[in-house]
Amino acid sequence: MRGELTAKGKATRSRIVAGAAAVLREKGVGSATLDDIMVRTSASKSQLFHYFPAGKDELLVAVAQFEADQVLDDQQPYLGRLDSWEAWEEWRDVVIRRYEAQGDECPLGSLFLQIGRSTPGARAIVIELMRRWQESLAVGIRSLQAAGQLPAALDVDTRAAALLAAIQGGVSILLSTGQSAHLRAALGQGIADMRRAGSAHL
Repeated sequence: MRGELTAKGKATRSRIVAGAAAVLREKGVGSATLDDIMVRTSASKSQLFHYFPAGKDELLVAVAQFEADQVLDDQQPYLGRLDSWEAWEEWRDVVIRRYEAQGDECPLGSLFLQIGRSTPGARAIVIELMRRWQESLAVGIRSLQAAGQLPAALDVDTRAAALLAAIQGGVSILLSTGQSAHLRAALGQGIADMRRAGSAHL
């Protein structure tokens, strides 16, 4: 699509992407068709190809970006205010509930299986999601340092990376088994380790 979208055009494109995401969640990436998406979004085929001229793969990449944003949005407002141990525990519980509700189906993972990580833009979506997520965790850890709850010498980036890896590992096991125990244990242990570092500091 050439040129900048008008406000109305942006709203229409966003509506199509959100509708397509809902269809893909319900029917599965492999089963959903463009006709299903057109019915859900009240969009014509010409509209779909106006906003996504490269066709279904381009639409799937847009939906993948929507789902990636949703991963972080679902953790708010907790992810954005990790400034106390109570806030960290609330965030932990929200993350666990989100993935327990999702069960053994991951919309984002299914999308990437369909479009392939080599599709232009697909890998960048994953990289940017992980960067934003890790940085949000790092901001929370720095807030605890500023409040004197953690030592200034604590390696913030390493701690944030370890927490993110704990989530991803726990989610991978959940997707394989349908059980959230490993996710719960990994997140709980990561936060407990930080609290111990804080207690030793005090």
